[in-house]
Amino acid sequence: MTTTTEWRASLQFAGGSLECTLRRSTRARHLRVTVDPQHVAIVTVPARAARNRGEAERLAESFVAERETWLRRHLADQARQREELEALGPLRDGGPFRYRGETHRLRVVATAERRRTTVSREGGDAGDELIVRLSMAERRNLNTIMEAWLREKARVAIHREIERHAKALAVAPAAITIRDARTRWGSCSRARRLSFSWRLVLAPPEALETVVVHELAHLRVFGHGPGFWAIVASRRPDHRRWRQWLRDHALELHGALAPVD
Repeated sequence: MTTTTEWRASLQFAGGSLECTLRRSTRARHLRVTVDPQHVAIVTVPARAARNRGEAERLAESFVAERETWLRRHLADQARQREELEALGPLRDGGPFRYRGETHRLRVVATAERRRTTVSREGGDAGDELIVRLSMAERRNLNTIMEAWLREKARVAIHREIERHAKALAVAPAAITIRDARTRWGSCSRARRLSFSWRLVLAPPEALETVVVHELAHLRVFGHGPGFWAIVASRRPDHRRWRQWLRDHALELHGALAPVD
């Protein structure tokens, strides 16, 4: 049975203290540190390596101390991205919105002629636009309308890439789901079930394709050894570039369509 306990801790380093989320997990095999948009910095400690919270925090401090420069750089990048997101403000008519890796202008048009709300991508004089044509009966807010449209666009794009690459890789997923995972762009279970984040449709098509290829490759090789990466590179030789793009823009993509008060 997998048991995970989680708490906030202030780790002490030469450059000052760092607030982190610590996870002590019976499933973890190795110490690791990750940076994600929701928890900021997460340090995972194998339960067998630490009997209690005190031991877990001491192990975490020793482990992260060797990676302090890297971690602080990533946290600074997140802070910068967060400031940029706040400057953009909430989703609004006339505001910017990233879709398929490109910035579009969002237009909201109310019309009494439509029985249902529609969203379309169209070219405008000043650049591409996403036009929301609201029906008079619409009760959903703009965020909810856009998320429903983006989820469907993501489903279509992801299935298209799966159809394009699965045959070449001689694999067939048992099931495909589209979700809003906060820490992974995609995942593959041992039952051959693939899951993807709908937010990939906000990224450039090459980034979405890279994640699809990555998860399909897991149907051949479950781990991340040289054989696995060779399979990924056979379909996307530039996969490192797009994996890095997703890391660099994670906060922005996860911050899109933030809940409104």
